[in-house]
Amino acid sequence: MKKYPKFLLLFIAMGLFLTSCSNDDNILPAIEPETENPETEDPKTAADYPVQNFMWQAMNLFYFWQAEVPNLADTKFSDFEDPDYISFLGSKENPTDFFYSDLTYQHRQSVGDAAAIDRFSVVNENYKELVNALQGISQSNGLEFNLYLDDDGFGVYGIVTYIMLNSDASTKEIKRGDAFVGVDGSNLNLDNYINLLFGDASSYTLNMANIVGEEIENNGKEVSLNKIMNFSENPILVNKVIERGGKKIGYLMYNGFLAAYDDELNDVFGDFSSQGIDELILDFRYNPGGRVSSAVQIASSIYQTDTTAVFIQPSVNKNLQDTFFGEPDNFTDVTIDSKTPLNELNLNRIYVLTSESTASASELVINGLEPFIDVVQIGTATTGKSEFSYTLVDDPEAAFLYNPEREGFINPDNQWALQPLIGKNANADGFSGYENGLIPDFEIKEDVEALGVLGDEDERMLAFALSIISGDTAKSSFEDVISVDYLTNSKMFKPARDNMFMDGLIKPSALTSIQK
Repeated sequence: MKKYPKFLLLFIAMGLFLTSCSNDDNILPAIEPETENPETEDPKTAADYPVQNFMWQAMNLFYFWQAEVPNLADTKFSDFEDPDYISFLGSKENPTDFFYSDLTYQHRQSVGDAAAIDRFSVVNENYKELVNALQGISQSNGLEFNLYLDDDGFGVYGIVTYIMLNSDASTKEIKRGDAFVGVDGSNLNLDNYINLLFGDASSYTLNMANIVGEEIENNGKEVSLNKIMNFSENPILVNKVIERGGKKIGYLMYNGFLAAYDDELNDVFGDFSSQGIDELILDFRYNPGGRVSSAVQIASSIYQTDTTAVFIQPSVNKNLQDTFFGEPDNFTDVTIDSKTPLNELNLNRIYVLTSESTASASELVINGLEPFIDVVQIGTATTGKSEFSYTLVDDPEAAFLYNPEREGFINPDNQWALQPLIGKNANADGFSGYENGLIPDFEIKEDVEALGVLGDEDERMLAFALSIISGDTAKSSFEDVISVDYLTNSKMFKPARDNMFMDGLIKPSALTSIQK
């Protein structure tokens, strides 16, 4: 409590004595007690925003378009104690908003598809979930599908494209080509399809439908599906040798570039080689990409294991150009992880089946082989992604690059991970300009009314490729199919989505050399 000076108290007493009396009991004036000064809070520091602080430092170092983002400029802040830097870190409470709005270059999440420059950088609040997804491990019921818009532009329906081996869906009465219009009794539309199909529920029931002409009608059938934790998809869905017109034709449906299956993939090429195939059809129509080292492997097995020939030439930002990130990657003669000698076919031509879902590492194989062999592309234009990424975590001593051997060094208060675009891959001729997709030599679309069985010689796209190889295209009938309004596909809602990542080609021992 405040102590008043004695002379002031005496002055007040005399004044009261000389003042005429009052009937009020309270004859002393109220003295406002002093309000104690509140304790001042300690000023904020970067440590108060661990996620945003990690994001800025990692993106400033690695992001491909770092020079185009004013917030990432090296001169934007004086140091990590700069009050402006601290204020910037705290400008958005949600780290996801901070990443997409403030640290990326015209990301599709912020500006929409039409104006987007960066269409593929992603962020995840759990690095383990992202890392697992990049290895093909996720919570999955094994059902893959395309989604389309109804004629009204609001309703949504799905068509099953394939079912993963040994998944929950593989045990249910559902198959490629089946249609569905609802989930748990609710019809799908633009407002609810994400939550119903890709929400947190571990199980759901699909309301199935029939395709009648251009109409999709609920048929009353229901299929219940359950997601399996830590399910691992085998990307080698179909591989076989087809004999046609005196030729042996290898067919491989490969749905993701996953390192865990590199040795099995090598065995497939060994089988093709032992059977003496003359031609090869690669089916990439549902392959959104994955590990670049697996793309190098498959391309080397197709062409030859010439380790002196350049397969890809990466370009990166100015911070990284003089490091191993900017060095060309050649064809290989062994698998990246197990160092198993590659089986090679030494082909001078291949046929590749593509769609709008063909992306990233799939496109890399097509573009990377173009300078060396004849690549005949059949289907529709691809996604158009030549950029590659890397998983970044809050481990500054390892330059933020994820290394499974250093998980114990990741900041325990920040488990977020980034998967930003850090470079762009060109082929040996320097070409990387396929932002609008790689255009097919022969355009043909799938028939959603009759998708057929994958690997069956009568399946529409495979049959078309076989007819080109055998030279009897004119004898075959591939009429136009009903027009559909494609929306998206199930793989776009997985943490890895359509990423092409360089993990297999970067050695952890060299990581600290790239720190600023």
